[in-house]
Order: sequence, then C-alpha cells, then structure tokens
Amino acid sequence: MTNQESLSQKTEVKSTWAKPVDTLHVDGVPAEAINLNVEGRHLTGPIRGFGQMWQKTYRIHLNGAGVTPQQVISTWKENFPKYWPGDNRFYGSLTSISPGEVAVLNLEAPAGMRLSTGIMVIYADDESFSFMTPEGHMFAGMITFSADEGEGSTLTQIQVLIRASDPLYELGCRVGVVHKQEDAFWHGTLKNLAAEFGVDDGQVEQQNILVDPRMQWKEAGNIWHNAAIRSGLHAPVAWVRKLF
Repeated sequence: MTNQESLSQKTEVKSTWAKPVDTLHVDGVPAEAINLNVEGRHLTGPIRGFGQMWQKTYRIHLNGAGVTPQQVISTWKENFPKYWPGDNRFYGSLTSISPGEVAVLNLEAPAGMRLSTGIMVIYADDESFSFMTPEGHMFAGMITFSADEGEGSTLTQIQVLIRASDPLYELGCRVGVVHKQEDAFWHGTLKNLAAEFGVDDGQVEQQNILVDPRMQWKEAGNIWHNAAIRSGLHAPVAWVRKLF
C-alpha cells in the first residue's frame, strides 16, 4: 500500500466520525421550531445516565423489496424525518445525516405539549449512522440505525443503548409509560421506512436486554436539565408570544 492510499484510508475513517465537541451548538433552525435544551449542552452516553441500562433492538425485514443495505441507508439519511410517526419533528440538515450535525427535536408530549430536545450525529457511513443524546433528553444514550443482508432480504435495524437520564424519567420508565412510547415510536419508524420500499406488511421484531439493573444515584442531579420540565415551563411563554 502506498503512502497516498494509506492517507486516503485514514481520511475516510476520520470523515465517518464527528469531531469531539465540548458543548453543542445549533444554527439554521426554522422559526416554527421550539429551540430549547440543546445549545450549550453536553453530550451524554449511557455511562452518565441515572436509571437502569437497557439495550433494545428493533428489526424489520424488507422482504421482496430488492434493495441493498447501502440503498436503504442512503434513502434513510436523506429523508430521515419523513419516517417518524405522529406529530414529531426533526430539525436538522436539509441534505442528509452527516457526522457532527446537531439537530433540534420537537416531540409529542401529554396535554398537547411539545418536548424540545436534540441529538448529535456521532457516526455515519454507507451502512449505518449513530446519534448521541444531550443533557436533558429522556434517555442518556446512543442510537444506531443500520441495514445488513438478512436471510433472503435486507434487514433494517434500530438499536438503542440507554439509561433514563434522571429520576423523573426513570419513574416514567418503571411504570411503563416512557418505554411504551419509545417502543411505539421506533416500531412506527421502521414500518414507515419499510413502506417506502413497498413493504406494507412487515412485522417489527424487538429484543430487550437489561444490561445493568442498578440506578446511578450520583447522576440524580441530571434532573436540573430535564427537557420535559423546561419545555413545560416554556409553554406558557410560547402561547403568549403567539397571541402578541
């Protein structure tokens, strides 16, 4: 291998990973977006969460679609918000999912409230891409979207490694509300993606693994950044602004 080829390979590897950042910065967010709980926040991984650590894997086979994993990921990255179920919004790049991109999320919440949080793209290549969550998100963790050759068809997968960020979110997980919403969200996403490729009757397979049953009480202070609380406090301000 020549020095030029070696340098080219190193450059390619580096380009798939986001550069390390101390805090998050967002710009170019449309006026209709509720832009809270992202700017200046630190990224969190499962190590910095409060609750039990779960690995959840959601899969769907694109039977009869005749598409490659690369085609699936290319389409998914270029149209990522399109496949989200319900009235959930992803405000990111207008072109594609790329390493280092920071996006604002406006998610459905009870009583018509909009929960504002975000993600950062930490990795992206031709067959997968991964997000990491900021402080205040429901989960401290990482989400990986991928496609691979299955048994006679392309297998599309979402895998999350997460802890509830703080005691309040963990309580929601323990009573089943938060996990139920999370599961329904990713099931809907995969079904919508499958429908894009003509697979309307695909069934989502799910596997849950409790990686660590312990709570990390040293991270209980994460509740200070709780995006649900902060979004709720901001809601009256937003309503008043609409009136005037």
